Amino acid sequence: MITRRTLITRTSLAAAGALASPAILHWPANAAEFAYKYGSALPDGHPMVIRSREAAAKIKEESGGKLDITLYPSSVLGQDTAMMSQAIAGALEIYGMSLDILAQRNSSAAIFGVGFAFPDYDTAWKAMDGDLGKYCRSIADKVGLYCMDKAFDHGFRQITMKSKPINGPDDLKGVKIRLPVAPLFISLFKALGASPTPINLGEVYSALQTGLVDGQENPLILIDTAKFNEVQKYCSMTNHTWVGLHISFNPAAWKRLPPDLQALAYKHFSEAAIAERADWQQMDKTEIEKMTKGGLVFNKPDPKPFQEALRKAGFYPDVKKQMGDEAWKLLEQYTGPLA
Repeated sequence: MITRRTLITRTSLAAAGALASPAILHWPANAAEFAYKYGSALPDGHPMVIRSREAAAKIKEESGGKLDITLYPSSVLGQDTAMMSQAIAGALEIYGMSLDILAQRNSSAAIFGVGFAFPDYDTAWKAMDGDLGKYCRSIADKVGLYCMDKAFDHGFRQITMKSKPINGPDDLKGVKIRLPVAPLFISLFKALGASPTPINLGEVYSALQTGLVDGQENPLILIDTAKFNEVQKYCSMTNHTWVGLHISFNPAAWKRLPPDLQALAYKHFSEAAIAERADWQQMDKTEIEKMTKGGLVFNKPDPKPFQEALRKAGFYPDVKKQMGDEAWKLLEQYTGPLA
């Protein structure tokens, strides 16, 4: 019978991985001792899905088949909110989570979603790999999810519309825009005068196609892989928020793994995250050209009028109060003063 193991710290995992891997290679292939499901709302062509599937294959091979992780993308196991609940309850062992979804359980987890805060990728990654990311992962621990400390890239988010481009905040007034079921995103677009419509990712294409919403916002790669550009005409490069994604385990499922399998999972999922970040940067460069050829029209608005509109609406002070002094101080440690 498998005994319950104590949770290995992230730092000890890396060292354990270097020692354990050669021994794992000699285990005979057999039926999986641990068969885990990994659910994601992301479409099959998303870089995180591709790299996660590669990592799962390496984990299975190097564990001699003892740890077999099956990936279920495209909301096959349910929408984001359902999968997060399943992972916390233990019905799902692994969930590919965005911190803005975690904010449904603790509002401070949405700190990376503060509108027009991060000027570029370098700033965003310093925050995610630094104190701010560590703070958010500690929130996940308290909620009931064990997050790997190497996040995957989900990119800066852009706005697509069917009828017009977004050149400034006035263009958003009254617009029915699809948003994830994330409170801070909803507050952001309300402050800019839009009419937010929260819809889970798997239902967005049909909502755009039928005109239930006028537009949506997502990173370029997701706009392409989810084929939103088929039912939208304009893409405005607002860079309004940046999102990182985490592989998160149900804590009991993580603790059930022996230390050598924990080390193996940590090693390959961490390597997958770093590789996916590079994938994202390369793909991001080609997406505009690719979707322009497909008929999508791009524009790049100035972010300053949006920031001014948010300050005038009291958005930043309100969010600071909502997030708490600790989260806000950590955010401004990387972005400079916002409120």
